[in-house]
Amino acid sequence: MTDDADRHAVKMAKKKAARDKIMATKTDQKGLIIVHTGKGKGKSSAAFGMIFRCIAHDMKCAVVQFIKGGMSTGERDLILSKFSEICAFHTMGEGFTWETQDKTRDTEMAQAAWEKAKELIRDETNKMVLLDEINIALRYDYLDINEVVQFLAEEKPHMTHVVLTGRNAKDDLIEIADLVTEMELVKHPFRSGVKAQIGVEF
Repeated sequence: MTDDADRHAVKMAKKKAARDKIMATKTDQKGLIIVHTGKGKGKSSAAFGMIFRCIAHDMKCAVVQFIKGGMSTGERDLILSKFSEICAFHTMGEGFTWETQDKTRDTEMAQAAWEKAKELIRDETNKMVLLDEINIALRYDYLDINEVVQFLAEEKPHMTHVVLTGRNAKDDLIEIADLVTEMELVKHPFRSGVKAQIGVEF
């Protein structure tokens, strides 16, 4: 080997030893509270990636969509047509809040979605439950953040993962979460006049 290759091998061996030492201390397992928030694209997409991982591992899971209405989306159509036995899918919203313009109706729909979410989370056979766009419902006070936080802290089964998506996640939710990712917007085609496209946004 060359001197550069030798130095690289030594460096990587040290890095591996340090990494192995750290990994040896990570022995716990628990159901995580996972939050995807921020102004950037990809919050729901990343969450559905985890749902599809669960499906691939034959792990029962569920999705509740709080805001998005009945429009066709790739992930919804695929799950309903191919994986409905392992992944329950509930579209409980009627569209984005600026579309409906009816706070009373939006609140009623969000409350119904939250009741379904609690039912699915309490079912310990569900290893992961995705609450898609729940942060939007919380932002507009369609749901009580204190009730959501208390439920997750006190009633979520120990080994159940719950994923919550949407912009402007409340501080109280971030505080109790185990994993929080903020999607940062750097550039988006919408600003250049490009509309939402099949396969990218839905």
